[in-house]
Amino acid sequence: MLSIEQTIEMLNTSKAGTLLSHLYGQEQLSYQLDRYSALVKSFQAHFEDGKLALFSSPGRSEIVGNHTDHNHGKVLAGSINLDTIAAAVQVDEPIITFISEGYPGKFIVDITQSEPNPNEPATLSLVRGIVAGFSEFGYSVGGFNAYISTNVLSASGLSSSASFEMLICSILNTFYNQGTLDSIAMAKIGQYAENKYWNKPSGLLDQMACAHGGLISIDFANPYKPVITPVRFDFQQNGYSLVIVNTGGNHADLTDDYGAVPKEMRSVAKALGAEVCRDLTPNDIYGNLNSLRNQCGDRAVLRALHFFAENKRVDAQTESLTNGNMEQFLKLIADSGNSSWKWLQNCYRNADIRHQEITVALAITESFLKDIGTGACRVHGGGFAGVILTIIPNEAAQSYTRFIKDTLGTSTYIINVREHGSICLNDII
Repeated sequence: MLSIEQTIEMLNTSKAGTLLSHLYGQEQLSYQLDRYSALVKSFQAHFEDGKLALFSSPGRSEIVGNHTDHNHGKVLAGSINLDTIAAAVQVDEPIITFISEGYPGKFIVDITQSEPNPNEPATLSLVRGIVAGFSEFGYSVGGFNAYISTNVLSASGLSSSASFEMLICSILNTFYNQGTLDSIAMAKIGQYAENKYWNKPSGLLDQMACAHGGLISIDFANPYKPVITPVRFDFQQNGYSLVIVNTGGNHADLTDDYGAVPKEMRSVAKALGAEVCRDLTPNDIYGNLNSLRNQCGDRAVLRALHFFAENKRVDAQTESLTNGNMEQFLKLIADSGNSSWKWLQNCYRNADIRHQEITVALAITESFLKDIGTGACRVHGGGFAGVILTIIPNEAAQSYTRFIKDTLGTSTYIINVREHGSICLNDII
């Protein structure tokens, strides 16, 4: 840990430049150096000097595996070069104080008060839940001051909340646990905070992808010991860009819609004497189709069938990337998108058919891709509102972003998968 002046000097070293280039791409180096310098100066303007550390926690992109993790399924996901960053100093008092850029005032959490408080803002509840999770799982906690900034689009499906959670975990891990927590341990604490303190029925996908880093396949057959397999593939070097499209909808208040997905899948499993869909096979559904439709409802059955098909696609897509078969990979992306739209049914809310931002974005994107003869798109993340993912040739990415601007009038983000998950930059520079 360094003083503020030493931290500014550190950012101007070649090691810092190398790390920031790896995190964000060489073309962003100058911007990111300015961004971190501004972060440190903002910390200095609001807090006393101390032994400062810099942290970065990425957002995530779900490539395939839409709504499978909560039924012990498989996913293919990657950390991305949009992230939440912080300048932080350890303090002796049992108080976490932080400023989140763009939000008024300071957020203050007394870590001796661990009980959930339904009347406090969600941000404070998440931090309180993370502190409680550290204690629950046997790790140490303590106070710190931090200035936080993010460019992970909020309420969009890029997991801005998980990015923030893993940032807080990284700070506590570095300051009070000598960096001993691995990505799985931090992900479980983030999930604990969301489930217990934010009333979000989340699985582990978002937290795992943000914490671990790189492009990874994750098998949640045993959710207590998920199996992580790195997938070595660079989309841009292989001629394709990952483009996130903001469709104009906001998924901030869709907890009931998200919660219904795992609930309905599990109802099908329960009707057949199992806990989750991973304990079943498609033949279990086919052999009991009519009784399941009567007992659980047609949508629940369709969502269970989506789970099985999506699980197989994760393996097939991982294999296609490993073998460099981009044509097969794109076909599977399109298949995943169609399954989410038709079977999982998370592209719009049945209660609000007038607003279908995702399906409109998918429809015009499919037409665009048909005209250029390649590429694929699908709903991204939890769905119902938010963003879509388009995989498109590098040379067509800019014309596609202009097309979206001219039609939907919304923003796009060309993203890269980054190697590092949630980190303390001081440990690497």
